[in-house]
Amino acid sequence: MPGILVTGSTEGLGRHTAETLLDQGHHVVVHARTPARLAAVRDLLDRGAQAVVGDLGDLAQVRDVAQQANALGPFEAVIHNAGVLGGDAVLPVNVVAPYELTAAMERPGRLVYLSSGMHHGGRAELAGVDWSGTRRSRSYSDSKLYVTVLMAAVARLWPDVPVHAVDPGWVPTRMGGPGAPDDLREGHLTQVWLATADDPQILVSGRYWHHRRPREPHRAVHDENFQDTLLASLAAHTGSRIAPG
Repeated sequence: MPGILVTGSTEGLGRHTAETLLDQGHHVVVHARTPARLAAVRDLLDRGAQAVVGDLGDLAQVRDVAQQANALGPFEAVIHNAGVLGGDAVLPVNVVAPYELTAAMERPGRLVYLSSGMHHGGRAELAGVDWSGTRRSRSYSDSKLYVTVLMAAVARLWPDVPVHAVDPGWVPTRMGGPGAPDDLREGHLTQVWLATADDPQILVSGRYWHHRRPREPHRAVHDENFQDTLLASLAAHTGSRIAPG
């Protein structure tokens, strides 16, 4: 049965997204960074969810996650929810992992990428970028701009697949902190909606959403030259290519 994969689903937005999808009767595949982290979603597994495991900061493990997912797919939708706020893993987890999973997995029915309002502060240039995370060459804002550009590039390459990015807002998760002022419920329900709803708005691919409303992204997001530059840089790093068609 086609299912929905949610990366980074042991806590926060990803956990809420996976649980809501399961409540709605969808076949859900959760993702945990390590086998030990599966304990956080044991109740979802007991209800029928399946799991893939791997550290998205490690390219070899990302490839293994793609193989695990392909063995369970094809998917109705893939929600690239996993993300980190800082440190050396910000590019590997926030950008390289969703790129490699998109390239290596069988094409799903829909794709959702986790962006942020902070992507507006990102820099649309790649000189000196270190995708490996050996050194921290870019900020969180940069990483969220890149993944939003990736969304638009995939939407252009795969016109038959609805592809979107979500700004969940500054929500009270472990990453956002307990004092975050935004609506956690709307943050995860927008991901669920984009992955499952029959709303005609969703069929207009390549959009950036906040609380189920389209927003205007950074001007670089729909710059096809920058999209191609980003795809070429990620392809050179990973050895994988997102084939058009």
